[in-house]
Amino acid sequence: MPPSHAATIAPARRLRGRLRVPGDKSISHRYAILAALADGPSRLTNYAPGADCRSTLACLGRLGVDIKEGPDGALTVLGRGSSGLRSPDQPLDAGNSGTTMRLLAGVLAGQPFSTTLVGDASLSRRPMRRVIEPLERMGASISSTDGRPPLTVRGGRLHGISHSPEVPSAQVKSAVLLAGLAAEGETTVVEPAATRDHTERALRAFGVAVGVNGRVISLRGGQRLTPQSATIPGDISSAAFWLVGAAALPGSRVEIDEVGLNPTRTHLLEVLRRFGASVTVFETASSAGEPRGTIVVEGDRTGTLEITPEEVPALIDELPAIAALAAHGGDVVVRGAGELRVKESDRIAALVAGFRALGIDAEEHPDGFAVHGPRTASARPRVSGGVADARGDHRMAMAFAIAALAGEGASTIEGADAVAISYPEFFDTLDRLVR
Repeated sequence: MPPSHAATIAPARRLRGRLRVPGDKSISHRYAILAALADGPSRLTNYAPGADCRSTLACLGRLGVDIKEGPDGALTVLGRGSSGLRSPDQPLDAGNSGTTMRLLAGVLAGQPFSTTLVGDASLSRRPMRRVIEPLERMGASISSTDGRPPLTVRGGRLHGISHSPEVPSAQVKSAVLLAGLAAEGETTVVEPAATRDHTERALRAFGVAVGVNGRVISLRGGQRLTPQSATIPGDISSAAFWLVGAAALPGSRVEIDEVGLNPTRTHLLEVLRRFGASVTVFETASSAGEPRGTIVVEGDRTGTLEITPEEVPALIDELPAIAALAAHGGDVVVRGAGELRVKESDRIAALVAGFRALGIDAEEHPDGFAVHGPRTASARPRVSGGVADARGDHRMAMAFAIAALAGEGASTIEGADAVAISYPEFFDTLDRLVR
């Protein structure tokens, strides 16, 4: 992609190719943090290259953690142990990364010093009360700006709690469990609905005993972490855009190797099958409890999708990609996804505005949206195309790009450079797959 804030997307007949996607964002954050708390050096291969995960590394560096990148791109993280972090000499900048801020708030809650966590303009608007409340119940003191960043975390002597979040959130669960490592007694999280379980798997990989009984997750404080050598699988949330593109364009075939197949993240594949795509999965390996393998998607026909509230927790990062299916024919309706309004942007409002700007019929609901594909007797329905604003949100930029492939002519994505947050090579890969 040229050094510009906009990208031009030409129509495409199909996507074809074989590729790998960047390392999983969620896993990368967690492995880096746990490696920093381990007793000795860990080696992390295929760490996510985007800005969000780099923010986590930068914050850990400010906390005294030595991190080196080898010529092969692998990271060596010299863990300082659970009590070895040092007080930073300036605020920790999480950039655009809510995961960095929430997970580090959990770690810092049990440290014997005060730390301020800041972020960019987008992150500074995102709500943090759901993290603040349980951490303060455990014994930390956290000040904020009406429940939003900056956060100043004054670590304290923590005690275990049982926490039942009102809204399913893997980040809140993870923050509480990370604080629980430094707490006296047992810490338990009772989830209202299952969320991605990368933290539980990662904790076990680093030697922590974690109890999982359905949606009840618990651990005892005071456990030491063992350094690990782990390979991070490809990010299925990044792969989602290619999988959706292949499903939406008949005659397409996309094969993605070494991608994560964690069962809490693969519901997208069932959704694509419901839409009419051919989806084949080959599990090939597992590292640190995270399965990975190959996914092959071939476009066949388009259909109608309704995403129910019960499905939303398993699809929260993939919903923008799923919405793009409708641009190529068919309908996508999503309910129960109010959480999208407090992501990097208000993703419901941004998605509907961007799709309308591209000539796609879309409507906004308080907790979701509906997107209606073009109706035409031709074999290839087309949308008019136009100019869509990603509003600084990486997933908006990628969703609009996939939708724009259905345009009658070229479309423009403003703010396309936001893809650097998670997938810096996105537009180069798109160019390679378009046929």
